[in-house]
Amino acid sequence: MDFTSNHRPDDMARINTPELAQAFIDEAVAYTREQVGDGKVLLALSGGVDSSVVAALLIKALGKQLVCVHVNHGLMRKGESEQVIEVFRNQMGAELIYVDATDRFLDLLAGVADPEAKRHIIGEEFIKVFDEEAAKLEGIGFLGQGTIYPDILESEAGVKAHHNVGGLPAELNWELVEPVKLLFKDEVRVVGKQLGLPDNMVYRQPFPGPGLGVRCTGAITRDRLAALREADAIVREEIDAAGLDIWQYFCVVPDYRATGVRDGKRAFEWPCIIRCINTVDVMTAEVPELDWALLKKMTKRILDEVPGICRVAYELSPKPIATVEWE
Repeated sequence: MDFTSNHRPDDMARINTPELAQAFIDEAVAYTREQVGDGKVLLALSGGVDSSVVAALLIKALGKQLVCVHVNHGLMRKGESEQVIEVFRNQMGAELIYVDATDRFLDLLAGVADPEAKRHIIGEEFIKVFDEEAAKLEGIGFLGQGTIYPDILESEAGVKAHHNVGGLPAELNWELVEPVKLLFKDEVRVVGKQLGLPDNMVYRQPFPGPGLGVRCTGAITRDRLAALREADAIVREEIDAAGLDIWQYFCVVPDYRATGVRDGKRAFEWPCIIRCINTVDVMTAEVPELDWALLKKMTKRILDEVPGICRVAYELSPKPIATVEWE
């Protein structure tokens, strides 16, 4: 495999067995060792599937030459940063730097409604944060990223920018280390399983680099972001409890309000849209039919427990035409 290319060979076999995964791991480890030499890699570790698998690969290839950085940009899901610290620092023993940059990101995003502008702001600020952390360390010459092939395809086609593809500034001072950039999501999971990562990490809900920033549509406000975070936690909790095999599920809270009635008085609050999809490679996706009782239960909990939301809807749009994320 040519790890320097952004084009997946047409004849590349799909990685769907432990044997193929191990062959890929061996090749990726060998190439990474050759690329990095005795240098150090700073890895953007969100805790999602892609960056977690990259972390495991780089630990295998480089050991203590890897420094992981988790940036809380204020757009994480409920309990996400705490879980990243617990799993990677406390359980896996990784060298993990935690940066709480919530105010920094949200201040920059205030009043920015265009989704591509938001993605670029988030991506560029990520790099600035990493640059600052790298300046505190010695010998950092590489930036590790969990880029996967759909990120490249969607960025090249102009569907949407990905912070790990098109959002990097020209003055980037590091060489990129992207060992899984030619793999699809299902292949990344097979590789992660072969690397020995726990199931709750390998099969974790996918989460975009810009986080809740692309699910809190339009100009992000802190109150709407807080409502989105709570509603999303309810949806994930209820679908997990139901034991459903759904590839991805989350909420969107758009930047407009609807009329409702709360405690006998007019309410002018946000709608919440529940989004569920099943897919193999994220290039196409279908919407599963959820049990009516489950939909009613999630709706009741969101309306009862989340201030500021007065309507709940379930989205039926497949990909294409709709993308998985709203922005």
